[in-house]
Amino acid sequence: MIGALLSFSMMAVSIRELSKGGLSIFEILAIRSGVALLVLCLLLAVRPELRKYTRPHRMALHTFRNVVHYIAQFAWAVSLTMLPLAMVFALEFTMPAWTALLAVWLLAEKLTPSRIGVVVFGLIGVLVILRPGIADFNPAAMLVLAAAFGYAVIMIATKKLTTTETTFAIIFWMAVIQFPLSLLGSSPGNFLNMQWIDLVPALAVGIGGLTSHYCLSNAFRAGDATLVVPLDFMRIPLIAVVGWAFYGETLDIFVLLGALIIVAGVIWNLRSEHAKARDSLAKPVFPD
Repeated sequence: MIGALLSFSMMAVSIRELSKGGLSIFEILAIRSGVALLVLCLLLAVRPELRKYTRPHRMALHTFRNVVHYIAQFAWAVSLTMLPLAMVFALEFTMPAWTALLAVWLLAEKLTPSRIGVVVFGLIGVLVILRPGIADFNPAAMLVLAAAFGYAVIMIATKKLTTTETTFAIIFWMAVIQFPLSLLGSSPGNFLNMQWIDLVPALAVGIGGLTSHYCLSNAFRAGDATLVVPLDFMRIPLIAVVGWAFYGETLDIFVLLGALIIVAGVIWNLRSEHAKARDSLAKPVFPD
């Protein structure tokens, strides 16, 4: 989880630095997918046994997942250049609320009190952060909320994919599909005009994009969600300090308060789901 936290923060700073250097979001995302694809191809060359996981399978769902992911990622990257980093990360955590609502519709899951709670707390947290009618409204905040909705759709698609696909296959097809999407909007001249100073953030955004998925997936594999997800919320104070230290962004108390409200709803839901799963395992099963 420490690796995931550092990777997400490194990506955010790298995207902002590359955009200041004149690269478009398309080009930054092309670097992200290109570096990831290069690393994955090197792994395939070193470990040929992984090639069986790259065979085309369920490509319609892979394509849908990655097109939605690309649009959401594009909106998130644009918002990083327009909003304080802490606000972007705080609003991004409305994703569990969207996921709870979509799971009812797409996965036929039931709305429990705690799942309703995560939606309500998420809405209250957003209102505290944005303070409509009190603070100046920045339309870029809607980009983050749209990105969070897109990430929720991705969570549902990923859950469906993991029933048959490995993590390597999901990440491999993510890079293969998203790389050409980025090139469609890129200008070759901008890549040729990159300065040496852009090399470090370019490598960081590519490596961070890959390691964030790898670290987060393995954290969930190694520990319960009730432990992993609360640790993920440490991204908000971490990126707030990064924004203050590198960009002179103020530590907005309303952003942190709204983030705490959103986090409280998610933790309530996680604890409730964990208790329900534990009780179902402990319940004796009698034959008919």
